[in-house]
Amino acid sequence: MNWRLRAACRDQDPDVFFPIGSSGMSLVQIAEAKALCGRCPVAQECLAWAVGAGRVEGVWGGTTENERRALRIREDLGS
Repeated sequence: MNWRLRAACRDQDPDVFFPIGSSGMSLVQIAEAKALCGRCPVAQECLAWAVGAGRVEGVWGGTTENERRALRIREDLGS
């Protein structure tokens, strides 16, 4: 997981990437995390890791756990 050394989030408060809930202020927190991911040079590697790892909480590669679950379902249906 050498890509983590180049991640834009490595010097950020980790709490930003692990919101409690999916409404209210959590939506603001998710948007902030996704904005950081949008500027990250290793977002694709991060996303690939999170999708491959299965159920992983938080925002990884610019996606929430629910968004990654949907990606996995689409991948499974496409296979």
